[in-house]
Amino acid sequence: MPPDCTSAFYRENAETYAKRARSLPKQQLDAFLAELAPGAAILELGCGGGQDSAYMLSQGFDVTPTDGSTELARQAEALIGRPVRVMLFQELDADSAFDGVWAHASLLHVPRFELPDVSARIRRALRPGGVIHASFKAGDAEGYDSFGRYYNYPSAEWLSELLTKGGCRNIAISEYDGGGYDGKPTRWLTIGAQR
Repeated sequence: MPPDCTSAFYRENAETYAKRARSLPKQQLDAFLAELAPGAAILELGCGGGQDSAYMLSQGFDVTPTDGSTELARQAEALIGRPVRVMLFQELDADSAFDGVWAHASLLHVPRFELPDVSARIRRALRPGGVIHASFKAGDAEGYDSFGRYYNYPSAEWLSELLTKGGCRNIAISEYDGGGYDGKPTRWLTIGAQR
């Protein structure tokens, strides 16, 4: 995430954010996990409070949780009882190490101009045939929410072009209406793709 109000928000509100009432994206998690072999290695980018990692671990997967916020990583560690690596997306340097990458509502904080590089890093971190799940708040221009958090607000077409140029296969993008931490109605884009 950019070194601005976004990181400050998560630093200052880590406990409240991590312990908020949040519905697990179970349908999306189950669909993602169904594409993987039992016990597959999963990298979670932006684990937040750790709820998604906890669920994937409970299903028998080998999960490596990461977050860009030291404070949120500590919250996640308290929930899941294992270390969480503090790492920005731009620092990912794994090579063919994971069967899946789970990036639910996290890559939406990456500046648009950095997304091609981050996308390439994610693709490189996957083993051949590996799968990625990511979700974004839809839009047509970068901007900030009422908490001062940066969002890249892409369109489905923009994301599809980015992934295609990056060499991803079997790209699927779905849209749905939901909400966010700010309590405002949100149009979400969910992507699934394969290395």
